[in-house]
Amino acid sequence: MGPSWWHVRLALMTTKTTKQDADWEQLWLPRRPLASDDLQAGIYRESRPKALTRRYIEANPRAMSNLLVVDIDHDDARLRAIWDRHDWLPNAVVENPENGHAHAVWALAEAVTRTEYAHRKPLAYASAVTEGLRRSVDGDQAYSGLITKNPTHEGWNASWYTDKLYSLRELDERLSTYGFMPPPGWARTRRKNPVGLGRNCSIFETARTWAYREVRHHFGNSSGLWQAISAHVHHLNAEFSDPLPRSEAHHIAVSIHRWIITQSRMWLDGAAVYEANFIAMQSARGRKGGTKSGQVRRGDKFDHVQAVLKELRK
Repeated sequence: MGPSWWHVRLALMTTKTTKQDADWEQLWLPRRPLASDDLQAGIYRESRPKALTRRYIEANPRAMSNLLVVDIDHDDARLRAIWDRHDWLPNAVVENPENGHAHAVWALAEAVTRTEYAHRKPLAYASAVTEGLRRSVDGDQAYSGLITKNPTHEGWNASWYTDKLYSLRELDERLSTYGFMPPPGWARTRRKNPVGLGRNCSIFETARTWAYREVRHHFGNSSGLWQAISAHVHHLNAEFSDPLPRSEAHHIAVSIHRWIITQSRMWLDGAAVYEANFIAMQSARGRKGGTKSGQVRRGDKFDHVQAVLKELRK
């Protein structure tokens, strides 16, 4: 796929207009974002109007993500972001005029929520699509997606290519066509060092698996289970070099705790049923290696346990 005049014309689009500033304010959702003129000096929450005067701003509000941002640390970053995309161009590319590095931004038609009420599959899907976009431009793997270059700031060269709002499925189809979407097993391998939306997914998957085992120590004590889950989630989050906001980690813990106490059969059945199930499983394992007579005796015991379980669940 060679260059064309269409690509060259797109690469030269650098003019920023008042309308595009207004369009950005419509796409950009944070009300009191993190912002800074110098990342080394720290980032602080400011009012929306004041934040818009800063060089760096928080890309998405804490409860949702509608902007997928990729950091491209190459001197031809803008060209990488638009090359051979046609109908899936980034909405904006915000370039550092000193070295050509840039942030490419794709806007979603439907934001992905990150609260305790959020469904996990859309969040994991958005994480995978963001990874596909990163691969398509050879972007920075360590970029967290928290802070982005402010396209309305005069210190950057902002290029605007489309006002189209994308669905995750649409971006997935384009990325899959060119072989950029990560394989199904990517989420498991990425869990060791996740960034961006992957941090949320990683904590949730790791903490929920741990919590399902932890339940047996807290039957009948919902507050004790909550304290254990919350402490574990915040511990996992603290291990990241770029942790999630505490509020987002809190939402993850709330989501796991709520599901367990309202949906988990183990929690709803209680300690007695759990113990009976445990005995039944141990009996079943023992039968596999025993003699025929031993299998008969353990089979009788297993039948007895099943009868007890039936009575407990009445």
